[in-house]
Amino acid sequence: MRQRRLNELRTKPTLPRLKVSNVKRAAELEAIRRKLIPLTSYRRLLNGPEHVSGWLAVDQSMIDTFADATNDHQFIHTDRQRAESETPFGGTIAHGFLTLSLLSALAFDAMPGVEGTRMGVNYGFERVRFLSPVKSGARVRGKFRLIGLTERAVSIQSAWDTVVEVEGLIKPAIEAHWITLALIDPDGPPVRAG
Repeated sequence: MRQRRLNELRTKPTLPRLKVSNVKRAAELEAIRRKLIPLTSYRRLLNGPEHVSGWLAVDQSMIDTFADATNDHQFIHTDRQRAESETPFGGTIAHGFLTLSLLSALAFDAMPGVEGTRMGVNYGFERVRFLSPVKSGARVRGKFRLIGLTERAVSIQSAWDTVVEVEGLIKPAIEAHWITLALIDPDGPPVRAG
C-alpha cells in the first residue's frame, strides 16, 4: 500500500508555476521600501517591544498545497474524516513545518527592514519547539522581539525571540529563536525608505 502511494506521488503531475505580474512585484517592492528604517533606528529595537503581525488564515487548501510540495500526505493533514475519527485533534492540522514556513510572511507583516539591505535570508534557528497543533481553518500571527544584533561590513545578523500564536488558544503553536541575515552592498547606493 505504502509503495503504491509513493509511486502515485512520483507520477503525479506538478502544479504549474504561477508568474508574479510586474504590477504585483512593483507593489511588493514598494511595500518593502515603506518599511525600511535607518540602521540607527533598527539598533534601538534591540531588547525593545514585540512586533506583532496581523492574523493569517491556515486553510485546508494551504495545507494540501504544502502536502503536495513536500510529499507529506499523512492523513492527519489531508484526510478530514480520518483525522476527525482517529486523532485527538478533531480534524486535520497543518504540518509543523508549514507553520514554521509562515514565519517569513508573518515577519514581513510585523517587522521593519534596514535601509541599504540588498536581500534578507534565513540564517537558521537556535531552537524551535512545536507546542500546539494548528487546525485547518485556524488563524495564526507572529510575535517577534529582537534580542541580538551583530553588525558586519556586509551584513546585519538579527536574533529574534519568535512566537506563533493560534487565535483563541493560550498555548502557542511555535516558540523559536530565529536568526536572520540582512545582506548589505557597501559599495552600492543605499536603498532608502520611501
